[in-house]
Amino acid sequence: MQADLFSATMLLLLVLDPFGNVPFVVAALRSTPVRRRVVVILRECMFAYAILLVFVIGGKAFLELLHLTETSLSIAGAIVLFLIALRMVFHSPEQVFAFAGDDEPFLVPLATPAIAGPSAIATVMLLATRNPERLGVWVIALTLAMLITTGVLLAAHWMERMLGTRVVTALQRLAGLVLTALAVEMLLSGVRTFVAEMSR
Repeated sequence: MQADLFSATMLLLLVLDPFGNVPFVVAALRSTPVRRRVVVILRECMFAYAILLVFVIGGKAFLELLHLTETSLSIAGAIVLFLIALRMVFHSPEQVFAFAGDDEPFLVPLATPAIAGPSAIATVMLLATRNPERLGVWVIALTLAMLITTGVLLAAHWMERMLGTRVVTALQRLAGLVLTALAVEMLLSGVRTFVAEMSR
């Protein structure tokens, strides 16, 4: 259980990409008063957590409602993860998400798609559908990953000042490389399952 919890937490952390979201959070909250930033970040992280929790608990029912298989979700999730990983490796902040810099973010774009984006939703659904008997482990992993993400984002402005944009970008690219390998492994797993099903 501990191994599953650790690996799931690390996977979710890579997908949530807190370090990669640091420059985006700084830019999105640049016009927000300093005292208000903590409230906004906490609120947006709670929104993101609630969205992902819904898909962890109801992901299997959602797939059944749409008549989707675990194999199709695995392959689709791998493609999305791979695209997100490429964005992390070849970082270009101005092309990540569009937002109105003078407005305080509310649900969009911080909670979703910056934190609870397509890759995160696909990942939690995949965890829940592959091993539904370990739902408690996945909820704990999501909670831990979100707590760490919230802590990193709360320190976003401090990190950018102390570490500099180059170091933050380097951390994001490193996480992107790891996530690329995970995406390829997920894709291969889905393809293997598909081939096995076709050969029956």
